[in-house]
Amino acid sequence: MAERTTAPAETRQRLLAAAERLLLTERYEDVSVRAICAAAGANPAAVHYHFGSKDALVSALLEARLGPLWAERLSTVTAAGGSVPEIVDAVLAPFADLAADPLGRLHLRLLAHFVLGRHMTGWQQPWFRLGSWSGLLPGIGDDESRRRWMLAFDLIIIRFGGADAEPSPAAVAALRDFVIAGLTAPSGGAR
Repeated sequence: MAERTTAPAETRQRLLAAAERLLLTERYEDVSVRAICAAAGANPAAVHYHFGSKDALVSALLEARLGPLWAERLSTVTAAGGSVPEIVDAVLAPFADLAADPLGRLHLRLLAHFVLGRHMTGWQQPWFRLGSWSGLLPGIGDDESRRRWMLAFDLIIIRFGGADAEPSPAAVAALRDFVIAGLTAPSGGAR
């Protein structure tokens, strides 16, 4: 009954917050849509109404929590024609910050679950879509650029999205150098 008098945006936010709270203490697979709705004090069908699925809810949560960490930084660097190392630094800095915080580590684990599991989500924000990255590698075609960015993100997410404690500064520096080398390697290698 309360669901009908609550603004849709408020219900949506309650669902996001409830999912986040539950996912802090339970595995993704163990958190049900019903549990999210109950924790949010929402109608049992609210997740499906507002998001379509649990996957879509969690991808919306990730975009809401992580998107702002990259959007301004990446837009500024790319608008200024930033170099590949500058772009990589703009990507890695928020990962390092998130890894130092328990809630941030939750977001990184969820991101790893979605990206490495190749969940087909309808990412809305440009920096979550691989196509937004394709023109950022000078002298590399769009298809090859997408492949390289996908490998780079897989590596970054594996390192930051695992259950390990936050990576040391030396590990982050080595990861940075490795990612930059992969993104800037000459084209035309064996296929």
